[in-house]
Amino acid sequence: MGLKRFVSFSFLVFIPLSVAAEKLEWGALTVFIVAALAIVPLAIWLSTATEEVALATGPTIGGLLNALFGNATELIIAIVALRAGLVDIVKASITGTLIANLLLVMGLSMFLGGIRYKEQSFAPVVARVNASSMTVAIAAILLPAMVIYTSTSVPETAISTMSVVAAGVLIAVYGMTLLFSLKTHSYLYEVSQVELADEEGHHEKPNLTLWMTVLIIATLGVAFESEIFVGAVEAATEGLGLTPLFTGVILLPLVGGAAEYVTAVGVALKNNMDLSVSIALGSSLLVALLVAPVLVVIGQVIGQPMDLNFSLFEVVTVIISVVIANVISLDGRSNWLEGALLLATYSILGTAFFFHT
Repeated sequence: MGLKRFVSFSFLVFIPLSVAAEKLEWGALTVFIVAALAIVPLAIWLSTATEEVALATGPTIGGLLNALFGNATELIIAIVALRAGLVDIVKASITGTLIANLLLVMGLSMFLGGIRYKEQSFAPVVARVNASSMTVAIAAILLPAMVIYTSTSVPETAISTMSVVAAGVLIAVYGMTLLFSLKTHSYLYEVSQVELADEEGHHEKPNLTLWMTVLIIATLGVAFESEIFVGAVEAATEGLGLTPLFTGVILLPLVGGAAEYVTAVGVALKNNMDLSVSIALGSSLLVALLVAPVLVVIGQVIGQPMDLNFSLFEVVTVIISVVIANVISLDGRSNWLEGALLLATYSILGTAFFFHT
């Protein structure tokens, strides 16, 4: 994990730089870039602290913590953006996170791991379970858009109500996936927990107090930097000629998911595709079944209504990503060509989002 440790320490310098850039008014683009770089080490520390606390508290509570805090950085950035009224960017970031995890992260892992080891294997059962749950999530995201496109007139209140109901169902489904993975069928997931401990080099339980402190500090740090980042995102992207859709789909996931990306690729290079695929698919499932519906509920509470009415273009790209990722991962084997195909798909979709207006 040399790269992860290097980034987690060396990039901390961007935290004071981001504060200086905002206070001294160095320009929206500079603030945007520096704040994004400052979030990266904080996201890594948040992810690491969550893993350490999980290992210290045991498999059940630890698994629950990993399940709930696995995408904490993305959720915090989205909540800050939602409070700022950037609903379109928040919805686009959900789409982008799903696409990035399924195509970019898994693609890089399979491509780079496949170059080093020719062919790698992983437990296909976890991929199958995630594929089934993702299908339910995609249906919930697809239906509001289909109602609008196939009806003559649909009141906004109906879409809002439908989204709240769908959000409740998705959260319930996520609860059932936790029961499945932590209780009734925990033996299917034990390999990932053991591998995670081995990757972090643990031979004894971590210091719970220390890592809880790190977790709290990193969470507060991400929230603080997210305020700076979101405050500059509109002006910076407009200056670059980028649309809110492209910003949410491509740029925000790269910032918020940095920790998962580094970890997934790193373990793939160590021929640990079980853990790599588990990170990519598990993160996608968390976003689809928990982060998205939670944002719908939070939006209602804070007076920034957000629904699950994604554009038809976004829905189609997510469906493409899910189908291709499922087809490639269900056999439990991977190679560099399959990784290249995932990366090629991500590149094509990214180009399409760039030109979409």
